Amino acid sequence: MNGGADLGGMQGFGPVVDEPEYPKFHQPWESRVMAIVVALGACRQWNIDQSRYARESLPPADYLRFSYYRIWLEGAQKLLLSTGMVTVEELAEGKLHRPAIQVANKMEAEKVWDMLHALGGAADRPAQGEPSFAIGDRVSTINTHPQSHTRLPRYARAKTGTISKVLGFHVFPDISAKGDRDDPQWLYQVCFSARELWGGDKNPRDKVTLDLWEPHLMAMTDD
Repeated sequence: MNGGADLGGMQGFGPVVDEPEYPKFHQPWESRVMAIVVALGACRQWNIDQSRYARESLPPADYLRFSYYRIWLEGAQKLLLSTGMVTVEELAEGKLHRPAIQVANKMEAEKVWDMLHALGGAADRPAQGEPSFAIGDRVSTINTHPQSHTRLPRYARAKTGTISKVLGFHVFPDISAKGDRDDPQWLYQVCFSARELWGGDKNPRDKVTLDLWEPHLMAMTDD
């Protein structure tokens, strides 16, 4: 969707402030929010794409004024409410009014390190068929404005790029965010020139690479 998170190439938000010695967390509550979000994810009531969509679908005015971990907190609350893990009253009062619902899994303290540092990807799937594109192929991205989650950013739609890597066969987030199926697809690294994305006045040497799935792409023709 075109929400508050889709800011690539937009102007008027001021400079990005570099923090060479930045702390991992600016306030003590931020580390607690991160721990809560990780622990909730282990319950398997939603997947990572649903979690991303919960954050990016916040009202744009809120998304732009909230800090990073405030956005995480607001997204987690949306998911807790939508899955029935808490009620509005419980969130407001900080008290449990009914027995907790059954969840598929829980995070145990002694397993946190291993879970966060596990090798391999949870989004990998056994390959089906052959990829439609190869390294060096010229492709164009589709022009779409879905109401739900998408990994194709607004600034890169209806643009021309080149396949620079074939990354394998993975869960398709645009479908996974709806929660009912994975719909795995071939994933590619696609390289775009800055001029293609943002106009002829940009540095011709600047490039942007995006990881995009096969449904995001169309083959270039000679017409």
